[in-house]
Amino acid sequence: MLTPKKHKKLHKKSNKKSAKKKTGHNQWEDHLSRRARSEGYPARSIYKLEEIQNKYKVLKKNDLVIDLGCSPGSWSLYASKLVGEKGRVYGIDLKTIDIKLPSNVIAIQDNILNMTNKPFLSDAKGLNVVLSDMAPATTGRKDVDALRSFELCNMAFGVANDLLVKNGNFICKIFQGNDFNAFQKNVKSKFKMCKVFKPESCRKQSKEIYIIAIGKK
Repeated sequence: MLTPKKHKKLHKKSNKKSAKKKTGHNQWEDHLSRRARSEGYPARSIYKLEEIQNKYKVLKKNDLVIDLGCSPGSWSLYASKLVGEKGRVYGIDLKTIDIKLPSNVIAIQDNILNMTNKPFLSDAKGLNVVLSDMAPATTGRKDVDALRSFELCNMAFGVANDLLVKNGNFICKIFQGNDFNAFQKNVKSKFKMCKVFKPESCRKQSKEIYIIAIGKK
């Protein structure tokens, strides 16, 4: 038979276990994740783009935008509000977007490597902004993750180089690694201004930073 004292100890242990389970289930949950949901965005990444926009004004009304690696849709939603009804946002990702999108956002489930000769490209020529928040599936090895990020960034830069109009803007997430300086130098050669920026809303442990390239030459 359990005494009241033993029962109390068991109850405490049970509470600790359930608390651990709850914490583990929501290990990436924070105030920005909750704020994003309350404001109608599927992910906290919205605030990274918001910080970039507030500082560099990369998106303007009536712009034609492509959002690479757009799932779950926060950047496309935010961009759609800034470009307005006469602007357009093309969101491309291997994953589907499950949220309801406004009429000026077109979601395309595809690999950016397969984008040649796609019907939408005839409309997308003359892009004002290329956004890339793409990130590789991380392995835990910094050198491998940085190399995979570099490969994605090169793909995004290829799209920007091919489809951006003169004075267009390119925003790209990259993991810092051995190839970072070479990539930054390459981007600088094609744009009037190239800055490195880490939004405050990035997680503290994250190695991600953003290349902000303004004014394609």
